Amino acid sequence: MPRRYDAIVIGGGHNGLVHAAYLARAGLRVCVLEQRPLLGGATVTEEIFPGFRYSVFSYVVSLMRPDIIRELDLPRHGLAILPLESTLTPLPDGNRLYRDADHHRTWREIARFSIRDAEAYDDYGRTLFYMARAVKHLLGIAPPDPGRLGPGDIRGLLGLARHFLDLESDQLHTLVKLMTMSAADFVDEWFETDVLKATLSASGIIGTFLGPRSPGTAYVLLHHYMGEIDGHFRAWGFAKGGTGAVAQAIASAALEAGAEIRTDAPVAQVLVRGGRATGVALANGDELHARVVSSSLDPRRTFLDLVDEAELPGDLVNGVRAFRFRGSSAKVNLALDAAPDFACMPGHGPQLRGAVSISPSIDYLERAYDDAKYGDFSRRPYLDIVIPSAIDPSMAPPGKHVMSCFVQYAPYKLREGTWDDRREALGDTVIDTLSRYIPNLKDIILHRQVVTPLDIERTTGLSQGNIFQGELTPSQLFFLRPVAGYAGYRTPVRGYYQCGSGTHPGGGIMGAPGKLAAARVLADLGRGSRKRGRTGR
Repeated sequence: MPRRYDAIVIGGGHNGLVHAAYLARAGLRVCVLEQRPLLGGATVTEEIFPGFRYSVFSYVVSLMRPDIIRELDLPRHGLAILPLESTLTPLPDGNRLYRDADHHRTWREIARFSIRDAEAYDDYGRTLFYMARAVKHLLGIAPPDPGRLGPGDIRGLLGLARHFLDLESDQLHTLVKLMTMSAADFVDEWFETDVLKATLSASGIIGTFLGPRSPGTAYVLLHHYMGEIDGHFRAWGFAKGGTGAVAQAIASAALEAGAEIRTDAPVAQVLVRGGRATGVALANGDELHARVVSSSLDPRRTFLDLVDEAELPGDLVNGVRAFRFRGSSAKVNLALDAAPDFACMPGHGPQLRGAVSISPSIDYLERAYDDAKYGDFSRRPYLDIVIPSAIDPSMAPPGKHVMSCFVQYAPYKLREGTWDDRREALGDTVIDTLSRYIPNLKDIILHRQVVTPLDIERTTGLSQGNIFQGELTPSQLFFLRPVAGYAGYRTPVRGYYQCGSGTHPGGGIMGAPGKLAAARVLADLGRGSRKRGRTGR
């Protein structure tokens, strides 16, 4: 096996693979090192029980940048995104809120609760569309640093100023609100129906240790609104074959471009000599050398675990130590003997091919957060549910189903006991909560997998099990992600780069950090980004 490369990429998650693919397309000799036997990081599909395939961690796709899909030709490498057709919010009294792509049906459904809200719904969607389009610009640029004001930073800041000054004054005011308000307060300005407000604001708490009334969650809501499939904003989908199919498609593109990928290859240390990264030492003692080392791991692992602190400035070390992970999410994956039957909408209709949100009211979500604030998992959690086998039958045996339940809140640090002791209690709570809305659920469960924040950390290496490699709050975004002064993908160690979700523009199955970091590496090396495959070497 070769031991010298142009670039070594630590971590085979989707960002690391995107990064490697772009470097390899530019003609670099690239090696990806993944600690697990399979690629993907948190973007994996695994057959946990015979015949039942789970998207174990991440489970839906929307934020993946269209330019990456196009430039890496991911559909040719097997990527197919199947649309999630609807959102169902069941209520404890047997009522429901159901929204789908049929504009008139959704209008009538909302009007059952409030005609005023039904009339405001289109305006809300249009406003969020313009906000998402405005912020989308940030997803494609490296963040300029106002604290440094080098030539590139000045040009970047002027470009940003021009971009945002092109907005109408009311749009600019709305954008400022989204960056500073709570999700609950923002949607409260538009609607009066509690279940509608709760379901919309639930997007603002995903992956954060904050409640819907906490300032800053309105931006998280917008972050999730930037989802785009086939040019449609706020479109969410399921990757055929599970989210592991996303990683496999990117890996295929990287391999075609000439990258080498190694699994079962955990990195123990980044080798540094004279302030420059020269390669990596693997856990088995092997050493690999390269001109460039890029880490797609989170900031804590990138800086504090892989590099001697003596090689790093004190402000960076202190900043990374203060960086907030605060994992607060869990997953419960179920293997079912039959389709779940919702009391509020019985039958095997289109509601099974969409998302299900257990978010009956703002108070319900806030109380779920209250439990977590004081060190316990939510007694009545917010759940975001999809039934992958109803969308892609290959995920389960004929007539059977898998159900993916994203759970909020499950704090990494418990007040009492350990996650190893309380894992099944969390699973019981989720099943009991769901059974209020799905009467046949307990009778059809064949198997269940409960994934706690500690399990996420142990399996994927994500610190504290944070699914975004760090909270997406305004104080940890743009030129502040991960630390002020160190947000441009370079690190103080020459030749050592960051390319994971702990950098701008943040988390989700997006790929943008990997691509932007690759552009930085290639610019520093003076290399172009023209496509070159294996046959062109």
